[in-house]
Amino acid sequence: MLQKYYTVKGYGENEIIIEKSRFICYINRATTEEEAIEFIQQIKKKHWDATHNCSAYIIGEHDQIQKANDDGEPSGTAGVPMLEVLKKKGLKDTVAVVTRYFGGIKLGAGGLVRAYGKSVSEGLKAAGIVERRLVRVMHVVIDYTWLGKVENELRSSVYTIKDIHYLENVELEIFVDEEKKQTFIEWMMELTNGRSEIKEGETEYLEQQIEI
Repeated sequence: MLQKYYTVKGYGENEIIIEKSRFICYINRATTEEEAIEFIQQIKKKHWDATHNCSAYIIGEHDQIQKANDDGEPSGTAGVPMLEVLKKKGLKDTVAVVTRYFGGIKLGAGGLVRAYGKSVSEGLKAAGIVERRLVRVMHVVIDYTWLGKVENELRSSVYTIKDIHYLENVELEIFVDEEKKQTFIEWMMELTNGRSEIKEGETEYLEQQIEI
């Protein structure tokens, strides 16, 4: 599993007008090729009357699946520049569809490349981009008398609280970067005078919205 990677936060759409043509970009996250194809088909069904529904997607930990479709535009003027924007941003597991309603003015090959590229760039802004970072969930069990101090210290630290369970004792679930596990354990033991029980849990991805 990758330690970290970039992808889109989720669904987003944006429309731009270039030389009277409407370019509507739809963006979504897709972790499989089936999800990407299904999303493309949904947009095509929605805009069955459009001049073109061009698409591109990039999927897989190592970008194993990369597809681009010009949907009737001159070869290489739509799908490929769309895909290039996704690659340039370093995104994974992302699908983009640009619906075009022709406005009567031809853009030429260079104009089309710029239009489709710009459409995806603007669509990504609407969808938002996140960094997904692989972290370890650490389980910390403490007596209720320690809760106020521990929670306050955690909230002003580099660590993120995932959840708090109020049982016989308090169990906190905390996201910790893999390389900071030992530092975290030592810090927590010192904070609680050794009166905390700490266990390693599963790994999962923590998302943080960023600008790239």
